Amino acid sequence: MSTYQSDAAEDLTVEGPSATFTYRRLGPRGGVPLVLLNRVRGTLDWWDPEFLDHLAARHDVIVFDNVGTGYTTGTPRDSVEGLADGTVEFIEALGLPQVDLLGWTLGGTVAQHITRLRPDLVRRLVVAAASPGGQVPGAPDPNPKVGATMTKPEVTGDDLVFLFFPETDTGRAAGYEHLARVATRLATGRPDVSEAAAMGQITAIQKDASIPFEQVRADLATIRQPVLYATGMQDAMIPALAAYTAVQHLPDATLVAYSDAGHAFLFQHAEDFAGQVNAFLAD
Repeated sequence: MSTYQSDAAEDLTVEGPSATFTYRRLGPRGGVPLVLLNRVRGTLDWWDPEFLDHLAARHDVIVFDNVGTGYTTGTPRDSVEGLADGTVEFIEALGLPQVDLLGWTLGGTVAQHITRLRPDLVRRLVVAAASPGGQVPGAPDPNPKVGATMTKPEVTGDDLVFLFFPETDTGRAAGYEHLARVATRLATGRPDVSEAAAMGQITAIQKDASIPFEQVRADLATIRQPVLYATGMQDAMIPALAAYTAVQHLPDATLVAYSDAGHAFLFQHAEDFAGQVNAFLAD
């Protein structure tokens, strides 16, 4: 039996104009809810329960599947703008006047877009292992193995450990511990991400990467909310330089970096990073 309270959270639904959204809500109600935006090929089953439990000890936490992904109906989106529209649709369907956002990887890019275009809706923003957009000047060329692994029709547990955790004994061990924690939710028959949804998300990343960085820099400067940007120094997918560069152009940003972690630093250091988030949101 799981020891994580988040594994017992029930599936809820809410109707939006373009989809029936499935979500889970954890922790104490009251205050500004924290809405989590997921990665490529991720459903709400893939959020690490240890990380969720630490966040939900202090906050009203909401995880959901975007339009056409996992448990949620509708046509999958293929742009950051489309994913942002789906997220706003979900938040408004819940009747929430204001939220905090925590976006991981592609979810972080989407969360930045929402914060810029709907500043009335977002109080504070947490960006984890994400790109600000465009091609970050000076960033190293991506490892070809990363792109080939991301676009495989079936991504295995071993693939996820390679993509999300350092290629060290400690990193690989942390990766398989993460997979063991999410296994309770990943029971046979649960919805996965369709190939159409996965390819739409990858297309969204490619479109976002084509934006001139001068435009990205100007966009970052318009985000006035406090931002917590966090990265793993051994991230094989999005270099830590992306986070370092982003905070130079955000008016009110804090940078947190984990030296021994990669793309999934938030699960490798679940208690510590949740503590960073809790302190930032309470500040």
